[in-house]
Amino acid sequence: MNAPDRRASQEPAGQRPATQRPASQAPAGRGADEAGALETLGRSSGPASLILSSLADGPKHGYALTKDIESFAGVRLAPGTLYEALSRLEAHGMIEAVESQDRRRPYQLTATGATALSTYLRAQRKVADVGLSRLAGSWTLT
Repeated sequence: MNAPDRRASQEPAGQRPATQRPASQAPAGRGADEAGALETLGRSSGPASLILSSLADGPKHGYALTKDIESFAGVRLAPGTLYEALSRLEAHGMIEAVESQDRRRPYQLTATGATALSTYLRAQRKVADVGLSRLAGSWTLT
């Protein structure tokens, strides 16, 4: 019986070195360093982009986030959606909790979060520009 084939780097069978890990499996705190940034958050990427956009002008707690997002995006995030996205963003190092004197827990954007948001919004802008351009050439919309 032959011994299992080992790679030259002596990594355990079935495992890849960390440098080859897909973005979807990025370790906490490195999500924005990988290609895809917010996409690593899966179904939370939409709410995450709203939360990061809200935090871009300063720290806010949950209720303030909800009200701000509703004012600029016309979207009301349900509490479960909001706190799930906050948890994922914090786990990926995109936001951090700020010390508070009351029971509220404010969050602030980190440099990682700012980079991830910028990358995500630029990609969304490209898609929007292409879609609007194609609509303008093919459809008469008011």
